[in-house]
Amino acid sequence: MASAWQTNAMGARCFVVVGLVAATTKRQCQLCMSTPPILFRDARFVVLDKPPGLPVHPGPRGGASVEDAFPALSRRKDGPWLVHRLDADTSGCLVVALRRSALLAAQAEFSAGRARKTYWAIVRGNPPGNAGTIDAPLRRHSTPAGWRMVSEPAGQRAVTDWRVRGRAGDVAWLELHPRTGRTHQVRVHCALLGCPVLGDPVYGGVPGRLHLLARAIELALDPSLAATAEPPAHMRDALVRCGWEGDATPRSR
Repeated sequence: MASAWQTNAMGARCFVVVGLVAATTKRQCQLCMSTPPILFRDARFVVLDKPPGLPVHPGPRGGASVEDAFPALSRRKDGPWLVHRLDADTSGCLVVALRRSALLAAQAEFSAGRARKTYWAIVRGNPPGNAGTIDAPLRRHSTPAGWRMVSEPAGQRAVTDWRVRGRAGDVAWLELHPRTGRTHQVRVHCALLGCPVLGDPVYGGVPGRLHLLARAIELALDPSLAATAEPPAHMRDALVRCGWEGDATPRSR
């Protein structure tokens, strides 16, 4: 069975295994070719390296999404299922369950706050100090112009630990560990810190591409799940300016 790294239409590197899924139509071939890189795989889960700009679900008007790759991930009649979600413009680790029992086990880890999530962000401004914890409840606020998450006492509990990994002029490199999993949590908490994520048009970042990476995920299951994603191309210059020296971490474990 031949295999090779290829670049799909969205610019993401894909590890294509020829013959993994029989592609009897042009559409099926396109699905195989559009599968994001796989960071981890066993009989229960796949962790995808979601490229920036690709939503996890198709929007109201359709369009490409992570779910397009599901037929290439499993031949089972039921599943796969997304264990959690990432914003369309956030790149990095996205866990997909291949079996319903695995889905329930992973969701229990997320619900209980036991999932170890690591994010990297390039933020605009200088954080106050080198590390801390943001404890600010969040709720969704809708207006005729759209919706956003806001911090209000009546919102759902949202807690994020953060530390500075590097600084360069008017930007900083943060590592964040959200203890909870609220919508836009990392983005809102960075803004509340006074340092919005670079490229965040909703919460105060300057225009451009969102500089937010779901860097790593760990689930203490039996056997355990662990994966680490490399920064996308558009984040690398800023990371290097802040002291990043490149990855020595393997793409998959």
